[in-house]
Amino acid sequence: MLRLFIFIGAFLTMFQQSFSQATETNGLVKWISIKEAQEKNKQFQRPILIDFYTDWCGWCKHMMRTTYSNPGIAEYINTNFYPVKFNAEGKDTIEYNGKVYKPTSKEPKTPHEFALKLMGQQLSYPTTAFITNNYEFTLLSQGYLEEKKIEPILVFMVENVWRTTNYEVFGANFAKTFYDTNFRKKPVKMYTFKELDKLQKKKPKKVLVNITSGFCNSCKVMSKTTFMDSAIAKIINEKYYLVEFNAETNDTIEFKGEKFIKSVINNFPLHSLSLKICDNRFSLPATCVLDEKLNTIDVFNFYFSSELLKPGLIFYGEDHFKTKKWPEFIAEYNKPSTKKK
Repeated sequence: MLRLFIFIGAFLTMFQQSFSQATETNGLVKWISIKEAQEKNKQFQRPILIDFYTDWCGWCKHMMRTTYSNPGIAEYINTNFYPVKFNAEGKDTIEYNGKVYKPTSKEPKTPHEFALKLMGQQLSYPTTAFITNNYEFTLLSQGYLEEKKIEPILVFMVENVWRTTNYEVFGANFAKTFYDTNFRKKPVKMYTFKELDKLQKKKPKKVLVNITSGFCNSCKVMSKTTFMDSAIAKIINEKYYLVEFNAETNDTIEFKGEKFIKSVINNFPLHSLSLKICDNRFSLPATCVLDEKLNTIDVFNFYFSSELLKPGLIFYGEDHFKTKKWPEFIAEYNKPSTKKK
């Protein structure tokens, strides 16, 4: 019995050592080659994550043991990205986005052309590149990324926040939503679709519909920061009725005399009212502007920070859209004397 126990103990020790070596090398992320990532992206588009490392980089190994060995982080990356590990001093010739990149020298510890392409002369390891599925936008993060630091970047890329907002703004609001929640907030009044008919008969206003879902992290950030901003809350409470609508709800909702239900749209279970309110311009998040008769005027697609949303709320809330085009209004709004008001 003692000999069996010793054998089992030795086996477990070998397994732990093997697992430790594996996590130090790859973590829990299912890494693929740059070639495979591009081929897969042609079939089904996803953003690409590239981990630039070197064999001598201690922080690169530490990131594998920690961040990339976090089950939640690894699962999110494996599900939503094409993850690539790329040796920044490797000697392979590769093709990326239609161009060929080669090693700059046969000597050790010399940078690859591809590393220079994305990092320039500021070589630092680890460096993580987050690239959109159409290669239109690249976010570069140099240095070690712990779990709390990489989370908002992953969401920023997957949920298309990059289309509307710079990362510094989103990252700060992400932290306020999930970590540093003690910032000053001003509550905004919220209503249901059922309440709108009575409200419009009593005191007509324009309506904002904030479309969210349980899996949308940028939706949570908007709800907890953008709509809690004191300037935004003031405009909404004065000029609008705000409805927060979960696109995954199972409720049957009556809107303008018509009933809407949850159904399968593009292979995804989605409430049909979402498309109606968005005038078929659906995104998550989406902020829809309705007039006093509940007709859709405009839709702000994707994530909007308070600074970005404010001029749009003024444009429609104060009826400037009836006399001015948006370029004319925003040019006037951006004048220093106007923005102070």
